[in-house]
Amino acid sequence: MYQFVLASSSPRRVSLLESIGYRPDKIVPANIDETPKEKELPAKLAERLAVEKASKVHKQFPESLILGADTIVARGRLIIPKPKDETEALKYLKLLSGRRHVVYTGVCIIKGDICLKKIVQTKLKFKLFTNQEIDNLITSNEWKDKSGGYALQGVAGAYISWISGHPSNVIGLPVHETYKILSGIGLKQTIPII
Repeated sequence: MYQFVLASSSPRRVSLLESIGYRPDKIVPANIDETPKEKELPAKLAERLAVEKASKVHKQFPESLILGADTIVARGRLIIPKPKDETEALKYLKLLSGRRHVVYTGVCIIKGDICLKKIVQTKLKFKLFTNQEIDNLITSNEWKDKSGGYALQGVAGAYISWISGHPSNVIGLPVHETYKILSGIGLKQTIPII
């Protein structure tokens, strides 16, 4: 039996969990349809996908504590998904250039009959990109498999001119809120914090 299962294949979420003392016993990608529903707002989408991921994996491991999460990038009501290719990445980065946007991460933890949910938001703004900076972002390939087409912990971090909220939320898991839920539900840290 696994005590703690992460319903995500994201290496970033694993690293963020480890940074606060938790190492999943098993990592199981949920592989759900992440298509937004018609008129679905970004925060609601992040919450729904986190719940669906955790619920799907909970069916496989009903005795385990399951953590599901999903990160959504949005400009207003416009959801900016993971780009399929360089053309989409370029389009999304141009949408974000010089503008504020919001990153929502939905977190869902299921243990037995308990289902705890949290949505955390971080607001940030990119500087107005030069052509060279856009080229840097595209050629870095960091846009691959990233909501909004960028990685805060990579090249894009140099171009953030303003941020309100925790950077870990943008990377894929709000560490403070996740720690509060996991410790509150009784999951002990397994990695010594140095």
